[in-house]
Amino acid sequence: MKIIDGLENITEPFKNPVLTIGNFDGVHLGHQQLFKHVLKRAKEIDGEAIVMTFYPHPLKVLRPENNGPPVITCHKHKMKLIEQCGIDVVITVNFTREFALMSAREFVEEILWKKMGLKVIVVGWDYQFGRNREGDINFLKKEGERLGFEVDVLDSIKVNGMIVSSTMVRKCVTEGDLKKAEKLLGRKYEIVGKVVKGRDRGGRLLGFPTANIRMEDKLCPQTGVYAVEVIVDGKTYGGAANIGYNPTFGDESLSLETHIFDFSEELYGKEITVRLIERLRPEKKFSSPDELATQISHDIEKAKKILSGLRSD
Repeated sequence: MKIIDGLENITEPFKNPVLTIGNFDGVHLGHQQLFKHVLKRAKEIDGEAIVMTFYPHPLKVLRPENNGPPVITCHKHKMKLIEQCGIDVVITVNFTREFALMSAREFVEEILWKKMGLKVIVVGWDYQFGRNREGDINFLKKEGERLGFEVDVLDSIKVNGMIVSSTMVRKCVTEGDLKKAEKLLGRKYEIVGKVVKGRDRGGRLLGFPTANIRMEDKLCPQTGVYAVEVIVDGKTYGGAANIGYNPTFGDESLSLETHIFDFSEELYGKEITVRLIERLRPEKKFSSPDELATQISHDIEKAKKILSGLRSD
C-alpha cells in the first residue's frame, strides 16, 4: 500500500480512482464495509482503491480546548489496519484551520477532480464535509453530474441493533464492555504504544517485570487487571496487564503495565501491541507489596487459564 502524506505530494492524477474519505478511527466494521465497496468498484473500472484520512483528528484542531476524542487507533496502527483491508493508496491530509476553511465546492473541484482525477466516491449515508459542513450527499451528487464522477452512498450497518460507529466503540470500551466493542470492531480492542521506563517496581519489588505504556490520548477501558495477548515484533505472547493508577503505591498518572509470560527481552523504546482479552478484576489498593505480589500470582494463573481456553477453541 502506498501512503501519501499531504495533498501537496499528489503529483499527478490517479488511474480511475475510487475514493472514500473519513477519519476512520478504529477501522471498525462500518469502515471496513466502505473499503470493501471501494475495492469492488475499483476492480470494476480497473482503477485504484484510495482512502483519504486526516491527521490530527479534526476535533483536536477545531476544538483544542477539549483536545478531541481519545483515539481508538493511533495513526500508525490505523495505517496498518487499512492496509490489511487491501486498499491501494492512503492519502493523509494534514488537517489545519486553513484546510477547514476550504469550501465544499473548492475541495471537490480542485482536490478531488482536478488533482486526483476522481471517478467514483464512496461515502456513508450521513457524510458531510467542507467549511461549516456545507457539503452533503445531495451536493456531492450534483457535483458528480457537473464534473463527471459517480457517487455511491452506503447505509449504516448494525450489530445486535447498534449502529456501528467510532462513538459507539468508544462508549463500549470506556464502559468496559469489551465483547460488544469486539463485535463492532471485528477484532479485539488493542492498545499500541512504545514501552517506556517505569518505576522498576514490577521486577525489583514484586518479582513480575512489566512493559509500561503511557495512556495519554489513548482510549482507556475501565481500570483493572486484564488477561491480554502481547504482540512483539510480529510474535504473540500471553500476559496479564494492569490499567490504572497503582493505588498501592499512590501513583497519579494512568499507565498500562503488562507482565509478558515467558519473555525476558529488553523492550524499552520498542512499540508493542496489547490486545485485551478479558477483565479479571477491578484495580485495588493492597496493604503491602507482598499482598499485591500474592494477588498478581493469582491474576497470572487466571489469565493463563483464559488464554489457554482461547487457543483451544
